[in-house]
Amino acid sequence: MAEQRKRRAKPATVTEVNSMARAPGRHSVGESLILCVSPSGARSWIARVRDGEGKRRDMGLGPFADLTLAEAREKARALRKAGRDGMPILTRAERRRAIRKVPTFKEAAEIVHAERKVVWSNGKHVDQWKNTLETYAYPKLGHLPVDKIGVNQVVEAVADVWQKRPETARRVRQRIMAILDWAHAREYRDTQVSNGAVGLGLGPQRGSKGNFAALPYIEVADLVRRIRSNETIGNLALEFAILAAARSGEVRGATWDEIDLTARLWIIPADRMKAGKEHVVPLSDRSLAIVQRAKELRTSDIVFPGRKGDAMSDATMAKALRDAGISRESGTVHGMRSAFRDWVSEETSFPSDVAEAALAHVIKNKVEAAYRRGSLLAKRREMMAAWANYCEGGSNVVRMVVG
Repeated sequence: MAEQRKRRAKPATVTEVNSMARAPGRHSVGESLILCVSPSGARSWIARVRDGEGKRRDMGLGPFADLTLAEAREKARALRKAGRDGMPILTRAERRRAIRKVPTFKEAAEIVHAERKVVWSNGKHVDQWKNTLETYAYPKLGHLPVDKIGVNQVVEAVADVWQKRPETARRVRQRIMAILDWAHAREYRDTQVSNGAVGLGLGPQRGSKGNFAALPYIEVADLVRRIRSNETIGNLALEFAILAAARSGEVRGATWDEIDLTARLWIIPADRMKAGKEHVVPLSDRSLAIVQRAKELRTSDIVFPGRKGDAMSDATMAKALRDAGISRESGTVHGMRSAFRDWVSEETSFPSDVAEAALAHVIKNKVEAAYRRGSLLAKRREMMAAWANYCEGGSNVVRMVVG
């Protein structure tokens, strides 16, 4: 909801303030004091003051229920006086940082690595995660405090390998951003580094021959948000493909007899699968909602039909991706499967065989294939629900899922 600000010739009375407290927004009550009411009903006092350097700052004073109007005004006056007298005015996070050392990027990376490796199931990945940072990130970022790293520093750290080794560079970028998000969550930083700005600074990667350009998984939630802003059958199909980690052709050819709404399953017959084996996809809440919406719009036996009622073309889904702002060099529909796979490796403790089963990849080792004959459906259902939740978030804050 838009902020509500009113200029007042005189300070608000207690009665007026109590009336304001019932309406969401930011309400000026005079003398640089603001009553902030969130849509959920939470209310708090904020003082707008200038610090010793003349910079305007919003300082939280506490919950509305804990301070009377007179007490809040007295606190605001004290802060204004401190600013006029040239005294430092620090937020709670700044006061906390003032009494504890801000770690360097290397120190923060060591902490994040130690926290994550206890739940990672792939020992090779544990080593790779750290080794890539040592090789590509530490030379430029390792010595810098995490609160002094911005978009330019991240771009400079990755730029040299962004085109030379696209997949490695993409993973290094994701790991750097995860560490900076950890620093923000621990209040070593006031703000998050804009991942979108980093992407603009690096520019699109040139697609490698034989590979599909893959969008970094840390950008998927923003992509999903843009897709949802305009409901078309192409956008529904694209989001469904992302959430199911499915191939474009599998989604475009999906028929209603493959969908089991009761069991929340999409059962793809063997003759439509690349490996020639039936594949079962557990549907998350959002995937199920997309299918139910498609059912309301149903015009044929195809779940996501083209204009003539037959399967939509591959170009339709590709166009949906372009309309959402993703260039051919930055990402493809098929490349979304790579984003999912990277997310599983980087942000969760789900075993690699569960992720490979979700992607319907063929296991080349016959002994291992026989051992994994089960579809791991229960674990995959949990994993796909976690992926859908990540895509829903629109945030780069690290999520650790224990499988």
